[in-house]
Amino acid sequence: MRYAYYPGCSLHSTAFEYDLSMRAVLEKLGIEYEELRGWICCGTSPAHCSSKLLGVTLPIKNLAIAEEDGFRQMIVPCASCFSRLKIALHETSENPELREKVEQVLNYAYQGSVEVRHPLDILYNEGGLERIRESVREDLSRMKVVCYYGCLLTRPPKAVNFDQCEYPMTMDNLLKGCGIDVLDWSYKTDCCGAGQALALTNIVVKLSRDILVNAKQVGAEAVAVACPLCHSNLDARQSEIEQTYKLSLNLPIFYFSQLIALAMGVDKNKIGLQGHLVNPFPLLNKIKSPSSPARPSRG
Repeated sequence: MRYAYYPGCSLHSTAFEYDLSMRAVLEKLGIEYEELRGWICCGTSPAHCSSKLLGVTLPIKNLAIAEEDGFRQMIVPCASCFSRLKIALHETSENPELREKVEQVLNYAYQGSVEVRHPLDILYNEGGLERIRESVREDLSRMKVVCYYGCLLTRPPKAVNFDQCEYPMTMDNLLKGCGIDVLDWSYKTDCCGAGQALALTNIVVKLSRDILVNAKQVGAEAVAVACPLCHSNLDARQSEIEQTYKLSLNLPIFYFSQLIALAMGVDKNKIGLQGHLVNPFPLLNKIKSPSSPARPSRG
């Protein structure tokens, strides 16, 4: 299976480390992919908030490109892009009038032959936990992590059809398969404030603070995410949260793909860790036992 790879705007800019680590993991597992030619922005929140037609047409345009190029499945790492593409498919299938308007704008009748898939789904169901385990080269068992899915990856369930809406486990199981100590917690799918970081800063700081505090309370040393917006709010705003609420958090925020890449032995300097504002290297050095060599983990 050869997948179309849709990076979206974030993975080519502020979330470059997600892109680097995602590609590294796919290549380690021998999963064939090709970046979608001529892809355009999915529109994210600004488009669908200002025009429903625009908010649906932009995602369908990307799917039309993939369909024309013969792809049958598309990898979409960004949770926001994943959400918009899945919702566009759902809305055009439920609303023939809207679908017709989209076809008129694009001058193309999309046939619906391309399945939108998140890499968590592909790694878990196509890569398989056993293949992940067999690829592990570094012992990360001393790292305590909570998995944060955010509010977009599993909602709305009728449209995205990914994992359990309120209590997803795909990321948890993948990281456990890498030997990481994954902890249970209460904020897996709570909103961090997402794109309101400029308009409603105080709300974003409060929501992100609640997430980080609960992670700290259960004993987490780091948070794994699958969304550039979530990463930005939890990582870039962490010092602001500490100052506002007089807290000491110091919780590195990793993309799940970075943790899998580290477990697979990918050079930590090649997956964008240096771009994080909360320095992850002290934690990585701490869990690296100097008294014993790295060994493959069997989960």
